Amino acid sequence: MEFANPHILWLLTALVPMAAYYIWRTMQGGASIRISSVAGVRHAPRTVRYYLRHVPFVLRCVAVALLIVAVARPQSAEHNTKTNTQGIDIVLAIDVSTSMLAQDFKPDRITAAKEVAASFVADRPTDRIGLVVFAGESLTQSPLTTDQSSLQTMLARIRSGVIEDGTAIGNGLATSINRLRESDAKSKVIILLTDGVNNRGQISPLTAAQIAKEYGIRVYTIGVGTRGKAPYPATDMFGNPTIVMADVEIDEQMLTSIAEQTGGQYFRAVDKQKLVAIYDQINTLEKSKVEVSHRTILHEEYLKYALAALAALVLEFVMKYLVLKRIP
Repeated sequence: MEFANPHILWLLTALVPMAAYYIWRTMQGGASIRISSVAGVRHAPRTVRYYLRHVPFVLRCVAVALLIVAVARPQSAEHNTKTNTQGIDIVLAIDVSTSMLAQDFKPDRITAAKEVAASFVADRPTDRIGLVVFAGESLTQSPLTTDQSSLQTMLARIRSGVIEDGTAIGNGLATSINRLRESDAKSKVIILLTDGVNNRGQISPLTAAQIAKEYGIRVYTIGVGTRGKAPYPATDMFGNPTIVMADVEIDEQMLTSIAEQTGGQYFRAVDKQKLVAIYDQINTLEKSKVEVSHRTILHEEYLKYALAALAALVLEFVMKYLVLKRIP
């Protein structure tokens, strides 16, 4: 509730002198009939009229207050909000080869990649996001969807060693393109994360990049892995689990070429903190468009206050001149 003329409400303070004058006049007396003594009627029983004698004045105050509120033009506001969103279609292509079990990220590369990707997904509720995993071959883990719950579930289920081992970057990129091929979104993005060199697959990564360019798809590539050597889980000659140090090999030149060819960027993550910063940067680069329009409709409410004031005045008249009628 709001008022078109709120300054008029100051007139409500006039009720204070009205009440003060009424109390003063009542204390002064002023009987209609003068008699020599009231001793004979001092202990007479008091009827209902005695207790209702102040009701007309109260009704008059109520009527004045309601009239002031009506003149102040009370209004009820109806707020309508319309939101138009123009999301981005994004496919996360994640390498799940056994090399992603390297422990230069804590606890390992694949777990860190899943956790950071989950945060990225949570930050983009208006976008359709799909999930592709690849190793020696590639497959779609989740089609494009805005269902955050199912997408987070699919991310949590990613495991290394589920599909044939190897690093088929071209196949992973091609499967991601296929998910976006028929998309009508104005912005289409692939975020490809890998820790190795393309050594499997039927499609060359650069050929897949050319196809992505033709479909207007930007590809952001991320190479994950420390520089130099990284600890990998392995088994010794007796079948016992152990950790070995192995060279980290990432084809940064090829990943850079894919990104530049499609209008994206290449990033190198040497630890989990850097990976978080990379996803944050991509999140900033690829902003969804959200338009919010507000409309307010005002409804005049003064009539019901004016009618209530009129009703109070009529009731005062009835109480004063009919119910509580006095001898003139």
